[in-house]
Amino acid sequence: MSSTQWRIALSILLSVFFLTTQAQAFPFGKKTAGIEESAQAPCGPGGMTITPSGSYIVSCHQFFNPEMKVMRLNKDGIWEPFPNRAMNTGEGNAPLVLDSVLGVECDKDGIVWMLDNGRRTEKQPKLVAWNTKKKRLHRVIPITEAALVETSFLDDLALDPEEPFIYLADPAGGDDAALIVVDLVTGLSRRVLHGDYAVRAGKIGLQMDGQAVVVKRPDGRQVKPLSGVNPITVDKKGRWLFFGPMNSRILYQIETKDLRNSALLEEELAGRIKRVSGQKPIASSMSIDSKGNIYFADIQRHAITYISVVDQRLHTLITDSRILWPDGLCFGTDGKLHFFTSQLHRSAIFNAGKDRSQPPFWVFKIKAKASGTVGR
Repeated sequence: MSSTQWRIALSILLSVFFLTTQAQAFPFGKKTAGIEESAQAPCGPGGMTITPSGSYIVSCHQFFNPEMKVMRLNKDGIWEPFPNRAMNTGEGNAPLVLDSVLGVECDKDGIVWMLDNGRRTEKQPKLVAWNTKKKRLHRVIPITEAALVETSFLDDLALDPEEPFIYLADPAGGDDAALIVVDLVTGLSRRVLHGDYAVRAGKIGLQMDGQAVVVKRPDGRQVKPLSGVNPITVDKKGRWLFFGPMNSRILYQIETKDLRNSALLEEELAGRIKRVSGQKPIASSMSIDSKGNIYFADIQRHAITYISVVDQRLHTLITDSRILWPDGLCFGTDGKLHFFTSQLHRSAIFNAGKDRSQPPFWVFKIKAKASGTVGR
């Protein structure tokens, strides 16, 4: 990797990840009842959604340098480029080319929204929507330059189920993290809560496989990057957006109507943030069921955990030795909670340029405390 490539890769990592030291080791060695092996992802996955027809859509994480950016598991059980090969590779007459997609989410109409952060080749970030029912490009929305900063690394998205808006998480460089509100009517986006305490990077460390997760440079030096806000999710009625820094224990919520209100001053908007719980785990994905229980892809515990709507405390839904950096939490057509294991800590960027991941990248499903639905 050239010095320029390393500098770009490091700047991306400084935008997204975090770490240091203390955590409990997980007792490996046995499978857990109640967890089902549903599929094997075709790449080191970054995000996942499920369509109303039951298809898995998986984004391929840019840290694994994949050829394809997004893949779909078809009816024959074969993974294929999504929405097509041309938009993944630039071959032929593609209307556009995907650069580096992480966040993906499908709405109730079967439209898959892909958040392309553009950091693989330094392209302008954009939202790309594909209609899976009509099999055609639905919409492309470039993210307004005014809503971005130099370190922006758009990571996660949440669709509003009632209003024509999408909310984005930008962990950026940690201290300059923010939420971004995208108006689907005008196509404009606004950066909100920039640098607020509720979105800035926390300081809780992470251990995986018995050691601290660090970025290991080819020259042997180690870097401890930090992460701002990520992940985010919206409740099923669209009233609340839940969010928090990835490496923070605090989960926050804010009413979506306030996020949509461009007349509010930043300090007024910040004053409407509410604290939900101080027990949020280190997680890169979360989802919410029909009853309001909030689920986390709990990286450090090799688990899926949840904050109960009843007592606002953290509980364990399931742990398993195969759950290696879980992510992609979403509900399927079966009402179950689906997720994958990315092994992201074993990617080359964390291991001095050597990819130590070992397929399969499992896609699992489990029964949640209450059912959920596909789409919003």
